[in-house]
Amino acid sequence: MDDPRTDAGDLAEYGYQQELKRTLSAWAVFAIGFATISPVVGIYAVVQLGFVFAGPAWIGAVVVAFLGQLLVATVYAELSSQFPITGGVYQWVRRLGGPRLGWLVGWIYLASAVASLTTVAYLGATWLHMLVSDEALSPVTHVLLGVVFVAAALGINLLGVNPVKHFLNAGIVAEGVASIAVSLILLLFARHNGFGILFDTLGAESASGGSVAAGFLTCLAVAGWAFLGFDATTQVAEETEQPRRSVPRALLRAYLFVAFTVLLTAFAVTLALPHPEEAVSGKIVDPVFAAVTEGLGAWSEKPFIVVVLIAFFACAISIQTYIGRAVYAFARDRQLPFSRRLATVGPRQIPWVSLVVTAVLAGLGLLLGLNGNAAATLIAFGSGGFYFIFLAVAVVALLARLNGRWNPSAGEFRLGRTGLLVNVLAVAWLLFEAVNIAWPRTELAPAGGSWVQVWAVVLVFSALFVVGLAYVVIAKPHRQLPLGPVTGKAASEATPTATPTATEEATEEVKAS
Repeated sequence: MDDPRTDAGDLAEYGYQQELKRTLSAWAVFAIGFATISPVVGIYAVVQLGFVFAGPAWIGAVVVAFLGQLLVATVYAELSSQFPITGGVYQWVRRLGGPRLGWLVGWIYLASAVASLTTVAYLGATWLHMLVSDEALSPVTHVLLGVVFVAAALGINLLGVNPVKHFLNAGIVAEGVASIAVSLILLLFARHNGFGILFDTLGAESASGGSVAAGFLTCLAVAGWAFLGFDATTQVAEETEQPRRSVPRALLRAYLFVAFTVLLTAFAVTLALPHPEEAVSGKIVDPVFAAVTEGLGAWSEKPFIVVVLIAFFACAISIQTYIGRAVYAFARDRQLPFSRRLATVGPRQIPWVSLVVTAVLAGLGLLLGLNGNAAATLIAFGSGGFYFIFLAVAVVALLARLNGRWNPSAGEFRLGRTGLLVNVLAVAWLLFEAVNIAWPRTELAPAGGSWVQVWAVVLVFSALFVVGLAYVVIAKPHRQLPLGPVTGKAASEATPTATPTATEEATEEVKAS
């Protein structure tokens, strides 16, 4: 077990000073992970699309996505135990795969994280509108309410770490009420359908050209959104007490608890919905809201919306928290334009400039919502980038295991020989799901959308990759890395083939050029 007095010393071995305040307990890290993955945001966002493409059988896609992502979360837990530093995937890939690849992965990760904040704000805006009005939501109003979400998340984060913890705790309570308590009530007292309906599509395959398999794959592409965000725990490692032990445990606990809640809610809503065929046809726009108000009565409408809104706000706050840390870690290594400014830590010991910049970018992303209902497009964007990152990290980790560059057994969290099998299976799952999410589908594009919108995920992330690659070639950010060790105690003691220091990397780069 780490002695908390050595946390700053461990950080110094990576070449960094302790700038962020180390006040997060294991529970607080769990709360960040739970709020970011968010069963309410995850499942409430995909349930409508799930019914449209796969009918009640959409739950099968959720189960598959859960099992696949559990493999990925386990690989991330091993990595976070050995590299307990802010920056997460950027730091891991930089050390195990080289600084150029680390920069590219970090670049795509930042874009994906901003897209996820945009998506949560856009989805949450619908519930905010439901609280104040019964009228149809116009695209302009939708975007403006999304901006309110982003601004609120930024405001809370700028207050400091302690207010964030309080809001996240409120979010966990709201998640428990909106997901667990309501789901149990629906299952026990408001069930309208038998379990056999869970294997019925109710004709949903018609939305995918009559193919049940195509509908299931589309549903699986959307269901992946419900199991994103567990890596948020890794972004606050430098603010966590005993991070080598606390971060991986919080990551897995948050993921498993959220997965249980997501599956419980999925079963409850599907079995309690009085007319599931109307959700398939699109007549019922929000199956969750319909199931709850039908099961509990009309009195529950406003209280339920309030509880859901708290969960959405907590999720937005948590996403804003970890995005700010990710940008800070990138800028601290002088890897971005205006890095000195972006790495500024304010009096409250938070990277306030990074928080403001990412909030502005997320707000600009909401402009996509001006083109009608952009929920499916934003979910595809939010999921697509993350699954590409998951794949890159899993492949780099696997290669590092095989060539001796990384010895996972040196971390606090370790799986032994089982870790290799888990890593291989994670790579196989991510290859499949990344392609599945990126596959161009007219069903997920806005109605009447052009081919550009159909191919949007592939085009946008290809463009981001090209821009990032050009920046690496022209600006050579890998030469700006600070001098000093880049492997922690666990890695340096593990094997003679541990990752070289930044000084050694810089020397090799100069020789190569």
